[in-house]
Amino acid sequence: MGHRNLQACVADLERHGHLVRVDHPVDPNLELAAIQRRLYRKRSPAVLFTRPKNTAFPMLANLFGTMERTRFLFRDALEDVRKLVELKSDPQNLRRRPLRYWDVPLTLLRLRPRFVRSGPILANRIPLSQLPQLKSWPLDGGAFVTLPAVYTEDPDRPGWQKSNIGMYRVQLAGNDFDPVAEVGMHYQIHRGIGVHHAAAVRRGEPLRVNVIVGGPPALAVAAVMPLPEGLPELAFAAALGGRRIDMVEMKKPGFSPSLWEGGGRGGGRFSGEPTPHPNPPPQGERGQEGAGTGFSLLPLPAEADFVISGTVHPTDTKPEGPFGDHLGYYSLTHPFPVMKVDAVYHRPGAIWPFTVVGRPPQEDTSFGEFIHELTGPVIPSVLPGVKAIHAVDAAGVHPLLLAIGSERYVPYSGERRPQELLTTANAILGQGQLSLAKFLFLAAHEDDPALDIHDIRAFFRHVLERLDPANDLHFHTRTTIDTLDYSAGEGLNAGSKLVVAVAGQRRRELASTIPDGWRLPSGFANPRMVMPGIVAVSGPPATAHGEDVCPELRRFLAAVEGTPNALPLVVVADDSDFTAATLDNFLWVTFTRANPAGDVHGVGANTFRKHWGCRGPVVIDARLKPHMPPPLAEDPDVTRRVNELAARGGPLYGLID
Repeated sequence: MGHRNLQACVADLERHGHLVRVDHPVDPNLELAAIQRRLYRKRSPAVLFTRPKNTAFPMLANLFGTMERTRFLFRDALEDVRKLVELKSDPQNLRRRPLRYWDVPLTLLRLRPRFVRSGPILANRIPLSQLPQLKSWPLDGGAFVTLPAVYTEDPDRPGWQKSNIGMYRVQLAGNDFDPVAEVGMHYQIHRGIGVHHAAAVRRGEPLRVNVIVGGPPALAVAAVMPLPEGLPELAFAAALGGRRIDMVEMKKPGFSPSLWEGGGRGGGRFSGEPTPHPNPPPQGERGQEGAGTGFSLLPLPAEADFVISGTVHPTDTKPEGPFGDHLGYYSLTHPFPVMKVDAVYHRPGAIWPFTVVGRPPQEDTSFGEFIHELTGPVIPSVLPGVKAIHAVDAAGVHPLLLAIGSERYVPYSGERRPQELLTTANAILGQGQLSLAKFLFLAAHEDDPALDIHDIRAFFRHVLERLDPANDLHFHTRTTIDTLDYSAGEGLNAGSKLVVAVAGQRRRELASTIPDGWRLPSGFANPRMVMPGIVAVSGPPATAHGEDVCPELRRFLAAVEGTPNALPLVVVADDSDFTAATLDNFLWVTFTRANPAGDVHGVGANTFRKHWGCRGPVVIDARLKPHMPPPLAEDPDVTRRVNELAARGGPLYGLID
């Protein structure tokens, strides 16, 4: 029933043909990342690299590389989780179908972790520098942990019930970090660890943190789940993993665990002297309300492969980054919390799982699809009036959100226009990680009940057929956006949002060809149809400017004054051929490189009572701006070496192209 640990998971996958071993030495410095990206693209099995260079630990790639394999990992408990979601979505399901839910109480019983006195994780202590040093992209600031589950507890209410597990970026080496005593902690806004850190700052105490790597695969999935406050990720991991999570209770600060003797459970017995805690904090029992000073030790997952344990002091920061991130660009160097490492634990036979992010799709795409599969049914109960939501992976997830909602406010009115949809938009932008959306497109369910939120071409067609650019564009300026989004050039977490809400009858038939006689000003060329109603145009390189509309865009807007109504959206890009070549290219270029308040323009623009609108078309400036970081690109030498590994007769032949 479920996988107790990562070793059991690897054995299970191998038995069923979902995992292969590679004994050829490969380099964690850029090579393994390049291989992982190709493994994902080819939908290859998971791969256990048994002899990576410069580390004693095997490294596991592509564990969640396909939806099929992800479902397989959790096959024993997936139906149980679906039942819980169904009941959360509609509690009346229990009354209507009691036989389907007869075993739900058994699932609920395993949500609570089981606290134990010892476990495999206590078997070994090593220096921080002995951990695998994975570097994913050439300009990365150093080695990073890319598949962590970061565990914290609320300093005001210690204990697992108010704990948080999140997948936050952890920099192991580089910059100014002490390679034996410090790691960088990068977490974005609207994350549970931020709430705990704020409480620690208020109390004037360090925040204890455990960085968990490996262990039951359900821990990694739980770390990325958008769970509501009050529902601990430990509980969700237990439900998804099909078993209670064993946690080693570290009874007292400064506690030095005795020799581990759990060979029968974890596959080995540790022999040797325990290492004393290097920085024993003040005394105080963990888990007692108001006891101690906030330094009490956190519990450790007994079956984790690695745990980096330490403290984040209230206001201590160090430069973290750069890092090639999931929007397809580097996130730059900024001050983030620094964690002082007290101890690094690992179990016998420890395996280091990793992933690589970059321009979507990557392995984290499977996380997103899996999360949507599990949580999609509960959306209407959390956001009344919302029928469906799609965070578009190809656009980097947070930059573009599509939604279908109800429009029922004035059914007696002869003229339909967005009203309830605007209320819905405010609710969406106030809900958890949905609040990070930059472009939100909303359509009314009543206008087309068959509209599919995942048919992106059909969705855009529906919206553009009904768009009234004078009234349907609603901006949120100087607000918070995704930490990783640099399109605004206004610093971390700062930018704008645009809500595009449409309702009512079609206003236009969309053009499928470039308008006859459509003339572009100098510097603009090569118009290409992206899809009906949308054209991409190559523009001159963007330059820094302090105006609302840069001079070259003013010339463009004046030149396309007479554009037919059938062409409501124009995207100005650096390369229109690339932008229009595929749907994914259009989504990535347009919505990762545009800041709504600064880059959305329009022919015949006007402001009435602070509402911006235009006659149309709407023009989005999706060129790379001078303030934006560069797109990710592999080192050519690394690409060449990986090509050699993939060639006929090479150790990776057949696994990657």
